[in-house]
Amino acid sequence: MVSFAVTLLRLLQGIARSFRNKDFQVLLVIILLLLFSGTMFYRSEEGLSTIDALYFCVSTLSTVGDSGFRPATTLGKIFTILYIVVGTGAFLGLMFYIARGVLNRKDDRERGEKP
Repeated sequence: MVSFAVTLLRLLQGIARSFRNKDFQVLLVIILLLLFSGTMFYRSEEGLSTIDALYFCVSTLSTVGDSGFRPATTLGKIFTILYIVVGTGAFLGLMFYIARGVLNRKDDRERGEKP
């Protein structure tokens, strides 16, 4: 349990460090817009509940995937293809900044190295 708490603390500190970066802020807004628009689309077009649609969007963007749902309509399939292409790149970019924030140490900045 202690290990989990330490890891969670480092993650939150990394996110806080990343949040100072404008590129991270832009990517975060893009991801939130993608999650919102995807959730609304799958609710209306595919008839999923809000939580199921959000779950599908998060699992798709994070590249985990979920074989329990496949879009049934042609429009749903086309949207999903575009959603994967655009969303995966944005999500991976966001994860890059978080990883950099976690791995970037205070002593690196004190030595004058670029974050």
